[in-house]
Amino acid sequence: MGRAVHAQQVDFAVGLSGVHSTSAADASGNFFPQDVGGGVFPTFSGDFLLFKHFGVGGEVSWRATRNLSNGFAPFRPIFYDFNAVYAPPLGKRAALELLGGFGGESIRFYQNFVTCGAFSCSNFVSSNHLLGDVGVGLKLYPFNNIFIRPEMRVYFIRNNFEFSDNHAERLGVSIGYTFGR
Repeated sequence: MGRAVHAQQVDFAVGLSGVHSTSAADASGNFFPQDVGGGVFPTFSGDFLLFKHFGVGGEVSWRATRNLSNGFAPFRPIFYDFNAVYAPPLGKRAALELLGGFGGESIRFYQNFVTCGAFSCSNFVSSNHLLGDVGVGLKLYPFNNIFIRPEMRVYFIRNNFEFSDNHAERLGVSIGYTFGR
Protein backbone atom coordinates (compact mmCIF):
# COMPACT_ATOMS: atom_id res chain seq x y z
CA MET A 1 0.00 0.00 0.00
CA GLY A 2 1.20 3.47 -0.85
CA ARG A 3 1.63 6.20 1.68
CA ALA A 4 -0.71 9.20 1.36
CA VAL A 5 1.11 12.34 0.35
CA HIS A 6 -0.01 15.59 1.96
CA ALA A 7 0.13 18.69 -0.21
CA GLN A 8 2.33 21.45 1.16
CA GLN A 9 0.56 24.57 2.35
CA VAL A 10 1.71 28.20 2.36
CA ASP A 11 -0.09 31.06 4.15
CA PHE A 12 0.48 34.80 3.84
CA ALA A 13 -1.34 37.41 5.94
CA VAL A 14 -1.46 41.09 6.85
CA GLY A 15 -3.05 42.39 10.03
CA LEU A 16 -3.43 45.01 12.73
CA SER A 17 -2.67 44.52 16.41
CA GLY A 18 -2.31 46.23 19.73
CA VAL A 19 0.52 45.57 22.19
CA HIS A 20 0.11 45.53 25.95
CA SER A 21 2.70 45.30 28.71
CA THR A 22 3.18 46.40 32.30
CA SER A 23 2.33 50.09 32.62
CA ALA A 24 5.03 52.66 33.34
CA ALA A 25 3.45 53.32 36.77
CA ASP A 26 3.96 49.65 37.72
CA ALA A 27 7.60 49.32 36.59
CA SER A 28 9.87 47.47 39.02
CA GLY A 29 13.26 48.78 40.10
CA ASN A 30 14.99 46.79 37.34
CA PHE A 31 13.10 48.44 34.48
CA PHE A 32 12.71 51.96 33.04
CA PRO A 33 9.20 53.40 33.62
CA GLN A 34 8.08 53.30 29.97
CA ASP A 35 5.28 51.21 28.43
CA VAL A 36 6.11 49.43 25.13
CA GLY A 37 2.40 49.19 24.28
CA GLY A 38 -0.16 51.56 22.86
CA GLY A 39 -0.81 52.50 19.27
CA VAL A 40 -1.53 50.31 16.26
CA PHE A 41 0.93 47.62 15.10
CA PRO A 42 0.71 46.53 11.43
CA THR A 43 1.80 42.90 10.99
CA PHE A 44 3.00 40.78 8.07
CA SER A 45 3.25 37.01 8.49
CA GLY A 46 3.75 33.83 6.53
CA ASP A 47 4.17 30.13 7.12
CA PHE A 48 5.04 27.00 5.21
CA LEU A 49 3.63 23.66 6.38
CA LEU A 50 6.18 21.04 5.42
CA PHE A 51 4.87 17.81 6.95
CA LYS A 52 1.19 17.20 7.62
CA HIS A 53 0.24 20.08 9.92
CA PHE A 54 3.77 21.00 11.03
CA GLY A 55 5.92 23.73 9.52
CA VAL A 56 7.83 26.96 9.97
CA GLY A 57 6.76 30.58 9.87
CA GLY A 58 7.75 34.13 10.57
CA GLU A 59 6.29 37.54 11.17
CA VAL A 60 7.16 41.17 11.73
CA SER A 61 5.09 43.73 13.66
CA TRP A 62 5.94 47.37 14.36
CA ARG A 63 4.29 50.42 15.92
CA ALA A 64 2.77 52.45 13.08
CA THR A 65 3.50 55.81 14.72
CA ARG A 66 6.25 56.95 17.02
CA ASN A 67 5.76 57.09 20.76
CA LEU A 68 7.66 59.31 23.21
CA SER A 69 10.04 57.81 25.74
CA ASN A 70 10.01 59.74 29.00
CA GLY A 71 7.95 62.45 27.25
CA PHE A 72 10.63 63.65 24.82
CA ALA A 73 12.57 60.92 22.92
CA PRO A 74 10.64 59.51 19.91
CA PHE A 75 10.88 55.73 19.54
CA ARG A 76 9.27 52.82 17.68
CA PRO A 77 9.40 49.13 18.73
CA ILE A 78 9.62 46.42 16.06
CA PHE A 79 9.02 42.74 16.87
CA TYR A 80 10.12 39.94 14.53
CA ASP A 81 10.21 36.18 15.02
CA PHE A 82 10.74 32.79 13.39
CA ASN A 83 8.56 29.96 14.65
CA ALA A 84 7.73 26.29 14.58
CA VAL A 85 4.05 26.04 13.58
CA TYR A 86 1.41 23.39 14.26
CA ALA A 87 -1.83 24.06 12.32
CA PRO A 88 -4.39 21.23 12.47
CA PRO A 89 -7.70 21.70 10.64
CA LEU A 90 -10.88 22.12 12.69
CA GLY A 91 -13.28 21.10 9.93
CA LYS A 92 -13.63 22.55 6.43
CA ARG A 93 -13.81 26.22 7.41
CA ALA A 94 -11.38 26.57 10.33
CA ALA A 95 -7.87 25.71 11.49
CA LEU A 96 -6.08 26.14 14.77
CA GLU A 97 -2.61 27.67 14.73
CA LEU A 98 -0.12 27.12 17.56
CA LEU A 99 3.41 28.48 17.33
CA GLY A 100 6.57 29.15 19.27
CA GLY A 101 10.04 30.34 18.47
CA PHE A 102 12.68 33.02 18.71
CA GLY A 103 13.26 36.45 17.28
CA GLY A 104 14.05 39.97 18.35
CA GLU A 105 12.80 43.32 19.48
CA SER A 106 14.41 46.29 17.76
CA ILE A 107 13.69 49.65 19.36
CA ARG A 108 14.46 52.61 17.15
CA PHE A 109 15.16 55.86 18.99
CA TYR A 110 14.85 58.76 16.53
CA GLN A 111 17.15 61.79 16.47
CA ASN A 112 16.90 65.28 14.94
CA PHE A 113 19.97 64.67 12.78
CA VAL A 114 21.21 62.11 10.25
CA THR A 115 24.26 59.93 10.83
CA CYS A 116 25.99 58.33 7.85
CA GLY A 117 28.14 55.20 7.75
CA ALA A 118 30.04 53.54 4.94
CA PHE A 119 26.91 52.26 3.16
CA SER A 120 23.87 54.09 4.56
CA CYS A 121 22.48 57.04 6.50
CA SER A 122 19.84 57.02 9.23
CA ASN A 123 18.15 59.29 11.75
CA PHE A 124 17.84 56.67 14.51
CA VAL A 125 19.84 54.40 16.77
CA SER A 126 18.63 50.89 17.59
CA SER A 127 18.58 48.87 20.76
CA ASN A 128 18.13 45.16 19.97
CA HIS A 129 17.00 42.35 22.27
CA LEU A 130 16.57 38.61 21.81
CA LEU A 131 13.06 37.32 22.46
CA GLY A 132 11.16 34.06 22.68
CA ASP A 133 7.51 33.94 21.70
CA VAL A 134 4.47 31.70 21.84
CA GLY A 135 1.18 32.28 20.07
CA VAL A 136 -2.21 31.02 19.08
CA GLY A 137 -4.53 31.89 16.21
CA LEU A 138 -7.81 30.65 14.76
CA LYS A 139 -7.98 30.74 10.96
CA LEU A 140 -11.59 31.09 9.80
CA TYR A 141 -12.24 30.57 6.06
CA PRO A 142 -15.37 32.48 4.95
CA PHE A 143 -14.42 32.26 1.22
CA ASN A 144 -12.40 29.35 -0.22
CA ASN A 145 -8.74 30.04 0.66
CA ILE A 146 -9.17 33.52 2.19
CA PHE A 147 -8.96 33.50 5.98
CA ILE A 148 -9.54 35.83 8.92
CA ARG A 149 -7.34 35.03 11.92
CA PRO A 150 -7.84 36.41 15.43
CA GLU A 151 -4.45 35.94 17.09
CA MET A 152 -2.42 36.40 20.25
CA ARG A 153 1.35 36.44 20.75
CA VAL A 154 3.30 36.62 24.00
CA TYR A 155 6.87 37.92 23.78
CA PHE A 156 9.48 37.15 26.45
CA ILE A 157 12.16 39.79 25.88
CA ARG A 158 15.71 39.43 27.20
CA ASN A 159 17.22 42.53 28.92
CA ASN A 160 14.27 44.73 27.97
CA PHE A 161 15.47 47.48 30.32
CA GLU A 162 14.10 50.33 28.13
CA PHE A 163 10.54 49.34 29.10
CA SER A 164 8.53 48.56 32.22
CA ASP A 165 8.79 44.76 31.94
CA ASN A 166 10.48 41.89 30.12
CA HIS A 167 7.35 40.64 28.35
CA ALA A 168 4.59 41.98 26.13
CA GLU A 169 1.36 40.61 24.64
CA ARG A 170 0.10 41.36 21.13
CA LEU A 171 -3.59 40.87 20.28
CA GLY A 172 -4.87 41.36 16.77
CA VAL A 173 -6.54 40.11 13.65
CA SER A 174 -5.06 39.25 10.25
CA ILE A 175 -6.52 38.61 6.82
CA GLY A 176 -4.69 36.18 4.61
CA TYR A 177 -4.64 33.64 1.83
CA THR A 178 -3.75 29.93 1.89
CA PHE A 179 -2.07 28.25 -1.08
CA GLY A 180 -2.36 24.46 -1.28
CA ARG A 181 -5.32 24.03 1.04
